Amino acid sequence: MRSICLYFEIHQPHRLKWFWPDQISTGFERYFDTSVNREIFEKVANKCYIPANRLLLDLIDEHGKDFRFSVSITGTLLDQCTMWGEEVIDTFRQMAESGCVEFLDETNYHSIAGLFDDRSEFTEQVIEHRKKVSDLLKVQPDVFRNTELLYNNSIAKTASDLGYRAILAEGADHVLDPSMGHIHPFENRNIIENSRYSPNYVYQARDSNIRVLLRNYPLSDDIGYRFSSRSWNEYPLTADKWATWASHARGDTLNIFMDYETFGEHQWADTGIFEFLKSYPNEVIKRNLEFNTPSETIDKYQTTGIVDIDDFSTISWADMERDTSAWIGNDMQRRCFEEAKLLEPYVKRTGDYELIRIWKHFLTSDHYYYMSTKWLGDADVHSYFSIHTSPYDAAVNFMAAFMDFKAKVFYRLKKDNKIQ
Repeated sequence: MRSICLYFEIHQPHRLKWFWPDQISTGFERYFDTSVNREIFEKVANKCYIPANRLLLDLIDEHGKDFRFSVSITGTLLDQCTMWGEEVIDTFRQMAESGCVEFLDETNYHSIAGLFDDRSEFTEQVIEHRKKVSDLLKVQPDVFRNTELLYNNSIAKTASDLGYRAILAEGADHVLDPSMGHIHPFENRNIIENSRYSPNYVYQARDSNIRVLLRNYPLSDDIGYRFSSRSWNEYPLTADKWATWASHARGDTLNIFMDYETFGEHQWADTGIFEFLKSYPNEVIKRNLEFNTPSETIDKYQTTGIVDIDDFSTISWADMERDTSAWIGNDMQRRCFEEAKLLEPYVKRTGDYELIRIWKHFLTSDHYYYMSTKWLGDADVHSYFSIHTSPYDAAVNFMAAFMDFKAKVFYRLKKDNKIQ
């Protein structure tokens, strides 16, 4: 029986303030806008997190173990839930207690630390997220999802070394193109579909035993992006129509991964997205498809090949390119990223918990995403939830805040006689 592996990413960042050097705030509040972040959190909680969580819990009550899915919640959002959304965190706890939801680990700050040459900071953030999820939700994840599905062989190897059994990645066209050599099929295993490899199987990472689940992006994006598009030739999308498409797909598992904010925020309630979600499990089950979590998926199906993505070919689930260009694709982004990366040994030398915590928040992927100068459809996605009027403003504001922070780090080192 083929199955649906349904996964939701749940995240909100701590956005930067519009920064001016003479502002009087200190510590975390000097750089990050608590007022704006709380306002956005409460808006999204009311439009998405609370109604979607309640609906999914109702669907679990209705279908029991027949309806299972997975989520990962960033540490930045869990912190916001703790401060401003006790009802949200309570419903996540109910999901954990249901036994029908698998929670995944990721970097605590939804950061791009996975792009550092050294893996120590990346590892620190994953361990911090693991502890936070354990403390708040009483679960111990054994599947990993990196920020924005950033994936290469060494990221997979690090996740494997940390004890994770599986990692999620993007089923990008160039990865699935046999001529590119990114997938090495095992002999006598059928993974060919329409003259290319298929994302609908379980794979293994090169250089480790960790399993890889590749996102089926066409079927995922039908819900996450195209659902309310009236120019789409399949509009309107119903759960019945989607489940029919899924039932005709070849392979073992359809890995349907999307942002949780799809429900109520990216696709507003008046688009019918909650009605779609309400009928979704029943329509899938009616077609003799079953729901499995990532752990259940890798236990149920044998691996069919090896995914081989070197560090210079890192993939992601972002934009048309499915690479790292959403965060380090232009000179502004690369300069900001290099400044943050180069400060790591100095900020850690201070031994100051608050300074280190602020620096880690500067690594959150959203800051770099807002600096993207891509156009057409990708531009709308990059500007969503941004406080900045343009990518140039985002870069200037980041650099102003970061240079002020950098000065404070070196002042502290000099004061403590840790640097001349």
